[in-house]
Amino acid sequence: MLDRCLDILDAVERGVRTLPAISQETGLHRATVHRLIKALEHHGFVTFVGGQGYRLGSKLLRLAATATRELPLRDLAHPFVERLATMTGESAQLFIQDGNERVCIDAVESANELRTIVDVGASLPITVGSAGKVFLAYAPAPFRAQLLRGLDHPTHEELMTIRRRGWAWSIGERQAGVGSVSAPIMTPLGFLAAAVSVSGPDSRIARISAKRYAPAVVAAAKDIERALGGSGSGS
Repeated sequence: MLDRCLDILDAVERGVRTLPAISQETGLHRATVHRLIKALEHHGFVTFVGGQGYRLGSKLLRLAATATRELPLRDLAHPFVERLATMTGESAQLFIQDGNERVCIDAVESANELRTIVDVGASLPITVGSAGKVFLAYAPAPFRAQLLRGLDHPTHEELMTIRRRGWAWSIGERQAGVGSVSAPIMTPLGFLAAAVSVSGPDSRIARISAKRYAPAVVAAAKDIERALGGSGSGS
């Protein structure tokens, strides 16, 4: 039964799937798929999107976050976070998601007198800031919709752009006068593990200049992915 459930999750991981499509892709009888997917839905591993089919559920997101804490993520990532701060001259941070918040698990401060400071252990909302946008962009759609209910920004289009280009930026969203650029760090299984960021005063990280920081931030994310055992070739 476990093997069959994993086959179903593999099919749904590739995008929203109807029951007939899952049956066809897995080679399982439609009645078997229906029985197993209802069990997976009950436990939060998949969720039904009205009129479309099934997609991965929020339980997998929580499991991924827990697994991330069990991995020596901070130790593996620290050399690359430190190098990112040196290369850009800005403060660099590493965030993981914890429910509706993002938690800083590593930070290297800029040597500039005028710099941003995010303390290790700080919990920040995931509805604002470039790192928050990264977590939102890769969150299950129902969870994302719940968080953004009543908010004008970020928009669905902006979050899909973040997934397509592989990085996010923000100016003055969490704190006035502060800009940041963040990129996703994916696990070898293709789940979002963390986000790596640089932040600084908006006099240095503004809307146009943010693009100059993006390549270094994305490169740091890929280096960390390889350290985690992934290919570092995609986001």
